[in-house]
Amino acid sequence: MNQHYVGLDVSLDQTSLCVLDGAGRVVCETRVDTDPAAIAACLCRAGVSVARLGLEAGPLSQWLYAGLVASGLPAICIETRHTKAAIGAMPVKTDRGDARGIAQLMRTGWFRAVHVKTRQAQGGACC
Repeated sequence: MNQHYVGLDVSLDQTSLCVLDGAGRVVCETRVDTDPAAIAACLCRAGVSVARLGLEAGPLSQWLYAGLVASGLPAICIETRHTKAAIGAMPVKTDRGDARGIAQLMRTGWFRAVHVKTRQAQGGACC
């Protein structure tokens, strides 16, 4: 089965999702609820074999990353400054374009992964 590469541009309510094939052709572009189950269901409906799924580090990324990994998706949280530099030269900046740019980064391997702490490691001392 062909490998596919997914980019997510995460917002509070909706996430832009782009799926590319190995040649860089767009297989699917859509918006889904910002929820790991909704994203996993969308990819399941698309019937794609995901090699890498990328999302930028941010306020929702730890929760989303954990849910995507728990769903069996090969999620990678990527460094925001590097991503901004890589896709910042695009003439028109949109959520859809950012998702496509992140998918291209996943396809080419030109990204910097960041470590995502486990939920247990994120927790502090209880009061």
